[in-house]
Amino acid sequence: MKNLQRYLNHSKIDVHFKQSKEDFVVTEVPLYEFSGEGDHIIIKFRKKDLTTWDAVQIFSEQLGCKSRDIGYAGLKDKNAMTVQHISVPKQCEANIEKFAHDNIKILERTYHNNKVRVGHLKGNKFFIRLKRVTPLDAKKIEEAVASIAKYGMPNYFGFQRFGIEGDNYKKGEAIINGELKEKNRKLKQMYINAYQSYLFNSWLSKRIEISKLIEAFEPKEIYEKLQLPLDVVKLMKSQEHPFKILLGDLMSHYPYGRIFYVENIEEEASKFSKFDRVPTGLLCGRRVKKSEDLAQTIEKEFDKEMKEDGARRFAWIFPTEIESNYKEDKNWMELQFYLPKGSYATEFIAEIIH
Repeated sequence: MKNLQRYLNHSKIDVHFKQSKEDFVVTEVPLYEFSGEGDHIIIKFRKKDLTTWDAVQIFSEQLGCKSRDIGYAGLKDKNAMTVQHISVPKQCEANIEKFAHDNIKILERTYHNNKVRVGHLKGNKFFIRLKRVTPLDAKKIEEAVASIAKYGMPNYFGFQRFGIEGDNYKKGEAIINGELKEKNRKLKQMYINAYQSYLFNSWLSKRIEISKLIEAFEPKEIYEKLQLPLDVVKLMKSQEHPFKILLGDLMSHYPYGRIFYVENIEEEASKFSKFDRVPTGLLCGRRVKKSEDLAQTIEKEFDKEMKEDGARRFAWIFPTEIESNYKEDKNWMELQFYLPKGSYATEFIAEIIH
């Protein structure tokens, strides 16, 4: 998706970033500790130039088990060095010692009571290297990183969600509108999910745009531009965080917890600034809570009826364990950080370099 609003106001930073096994490393953080006993072998492995599905197929062939019996927590990039876990049935154990592949290295193994399933993931640690970074660029990047450490970042879906051409959401919209039939069930689901993600990103971009207007203008000017009640504008203007909470927003405790409506804006905005909770956005569909009041007047523009189940997604996240290291002799900026599951490292970079 192009033209998404960025909450940081600096100009574009012209550096070189390419996803590759040398410059992009992802390390999975499991949801729970493995018990060390049970009917499933947990294999921690490092892969390069392979999708997770490719790796699963290779393990299946070499260990002598069906690919459907292999469990994994999340899909990892092909154009990266990734460290992740799979579970395989215990009866495959005899073949593990003989496993060999140029692009996969087994790092550790243990046991667990149950199969690893999609979503059994706390988050991911990232190492990313930016190249052709001048000393001036390095200073701007470090300032941007400091802002993200202080305020967090928008939880946009990354470009990977929208397909190679970036237009999978258009097919999803056509399917929802009855203009396109897709017989392949998995493809159909992927297109519809891309459309849900597109609507979420569009809503989030709109909310950031409104938040920036509130930061930039006086209450009377905002009232005239947005037709928002003056007392509400003043309440939003007083919020410390750059993403402004609205009456009727659905908040969630962070990093997990129940969802609830905003009743006291000042109190919720204060707790948001302390990383205690975040506003949520709509992934439209059935059986999902909708925002109310002023928040709903904005959300409804991006809410489409569909048979799929909907959900709420964090509108904002707080990256942690952030480190930056500028290597001036090579013009490299190396960044390390942790993101909760479902968030995109490429969006962390996009927020920094615009």
